[in-house]
Amino acid sequence: MIGVGKIKQYSNILDKPLSKGKQEVSLSAFAFLFSELVQYNQTQVDNIAELERRLEDAGYAVGARVLELLCHRDKGNRRETRLLGILSFVHSTVWKVLFGKVADSLEKGTEHEDEYMISEKELLVNKFISIPKDMGTFNCGAFVAGIVRGVLDGAGFPAVVTAHFVPMEGQQRPRTTILIKFAEEVLRREARLG
Repeated sequence: MIGVGKIKQYSNILDKPLSKGKQEVSLSAFAFLFSELVQYNQTQVDNIAELERRLEDAGYAVGARVLELLCHRDKGNRRETRLLGILSFVHSTVWKVLFGKVADSLEKGTEHEDEYMISEKELLVNKFISIPKDMGTFNCGAFVAGIVRGVLDGAGFPAVVTAHFVPMEGQQRPRTTILIKFAEEVLRREARLG
C-alpha cells in the first residue's frame, strides 16, 4: 500500500488543500453585499413599504435554503413538528448560524395567542445602517423577517413575519423585534397534537 501511515509533505504552500475551517463570511464583505442589495432595491421602488417587502422577499429565499441546509447537516433530514420546537430552532440554531450567537430573547405575545417575538438588541443588518430622515421608519430587519418567514414556511408553519423597532430606555438605538403571527391552521394543528 502506497502512502499508508505517511504524512504527505507539500513543497509549495500553494499545493496544500484549503482547510474547511469555520464557515464564516467576512463582516465587511457581508456589509458591502447587503448595502448593495438595499441600494439596488431602493432604486426599484417608490416607497419604504415596498422596499421592506422586497428585502423580505430576498430574505425569504435565504431562509428556505438555510432550513434545508440545517435540516440536512444537523438533524439528519428531520424537521420540527411542534410550534415551540421550531421557534427554539429559529431562536437558537438558525440565529447562531447566521449571526454567530443566539438571539437575545424569544417571547410569547401577551395580547394574542398566535404571536411570538424574537428580539435582538443590535441586529447585524441594522448595525451599520444610517437611515436618512426622509426614509422615516425604514427597517433593514425586514430582510431577517424574510429569513424567519422562509424557515417557518419551509418547515410547515406559515406565518406573517414583520420587523419593528422598539425604543429602549437609556439606549440611543432601538432594539429590533421580529414579530411572528402564525396562521390559524398552525394553532389548530398544535392544539390537536396536544
